[in-house]
Amino acid sequence: MNTKYIDLINQTFDFPQEEFELEDKTLQFHGIDLMTLVETYGAPLKFTYLPQISANIQRAKGWFAKALKNNKYRGKYSYCYCTKSSHFKHVLHEALKNDIHIETSSAFDIDIVENLKKEGKITDETYVLSNGFKRSQYVTNIARLINNGHKNCIPIIDNYEEIDLLSAEIEGKFNIGIRIASEEEPKFEFYTSRLGIGYKNIVPFYKNQIKGNKKVRLKMLHFFINTGIRDNAYYWNELSKCLKVYTSLKKICPSLDSLNIGGGFPTKSSLAFDFDYEYMVDEIINQIKLACDEEGVEVPHVFTEFGSFTVGESGGAIYEVLYQKQQNDREKWNMINSSFITTLPDTWAINKRFIMLPINRWNDTYERVLLGGLTCDSDDYYNSEQHMNAIYLPKYNKEKPLYIGFFNTGAYQETIGGFGGLQHCLIPSPKHVLIDRDANGNITTELFSEQQKSEDLLKILGYDSL
Repeated sequence: MNTKYIDLINQTFDFPQEEFELEDKTLQFHGIDLMTLVETYGAPLKFTYLPQISANIQRAKGWFAKALKNNKYRGKYSYCYCTKSSHFKHVLHEALKNDIHIETSSAFDIDIVENLKKEGKITDETYVLSNGFKRSQYVTNIARLINNGHKNCIPIIDNYEEIDLLSAEIEGKFNIGIRIASEEEPKFEFYTSRLGIGYKNIVPFYKNQIKGNKKVRLKMLHFFINTGIRDNAYYWNELSKCLKVYTSLKKICPSLDSLNIGGGFPTKSSLAFDFDYEYMVDEIINQIKLACDEEGVEVPHVFTEFGSFTVGESGGAIYEVLYQKQQNDREKWNMINSSFITTLPDTWAINKRFIMLPINRWNDTYERVLLGGLTCDSDDYYNSEQHMNAIYLPKYNKEKPLYIGFFNTGAYQETIGGFGGLQHCLIPSPKHVLIDRDANGNITTELFSEQQKSEDLLKILGYDSL
């Protein structure tokens, strides 16, 4: 009988896959021996595999280059990275190796941009698209960046007051974009995004506040929907409405020459993941061209803002199964040596799915389990709601340690989890390891941060050190 864990995987998925394979009965991730990583640094730990950031950027650039050529599209394509997905210096430095641009969402993002400029990682030619609801500090920081010569900083207008607020602090002319307030999917509790300006109001807004304003120049229309780029009727319908607004606006606004179709490319969430990125890119470019040709206007330059897609598949987390609790005749709880709420908050907040696989013991028999975290919160678990189906792992054996990995966790988890701060039930943040390759392709590792100590948490809480 095929009762080993490796048999289960082989019967259920195509395996090995591009990033996953077995060697010496343990899991390899992009050629990284994960058990060696555990033996070197211990568990729990988080890691970032930096080369995957560049790999995904280059994949997307290739898809768009091919689509532009196939469709004889005359506009240019620019790849932007959403810093909110991960603000870490090592992430930005890796991403910026690939001739990309930046999207910001809050005041302190501009401080990061200025730091990157000082280090020579970006120049005045780098586009900085400033999204988000802007109030005093954000407006001041954007104005400072533009006044210091960064003319390719484009504030994306989110509400009717922002042009006046920006004009009061920016010296001379400046470029702007307008964000469309898209309609949400029917399952949402509200009809229209709180971000941006409604479809029907954009042309009147241009006529009333921008057309006669000698200080501002409209360059970009920004389209983004919360569910991301998906091949479904909802996405294509919203894109169609966006293109109608663009062509209508282009006819009365010659300076408008760019369309930002936002971000939202999905990341791989299971071994059965299947998404035709190349088809989607080609069809998006085709739809833009068809709409513009039909209305007799020039096609726009295309911008995208990929955050999760850029950095998500570079991240991972490894835990040890500490103990198994059998709570009734059907439910076995494997308790990990950390917390899902604190280290992978999206599994708790939005039932986000990540790839979960054991690191070792693939030749052992398996069992169905639930995974529980260390906090005293009943929501600190990972089960079939977050996972694609029931969770199976090699059978628990207290004499044979079991390590499990969660993969493609590189976007948002640190910032939402409050990296370096307080954690629920004071569970410490785990070690974080950076993984790279040298000029010869050899794997290198570096400890980015140690696991939090009690002194770190006590200091935040205002207690004297012992």
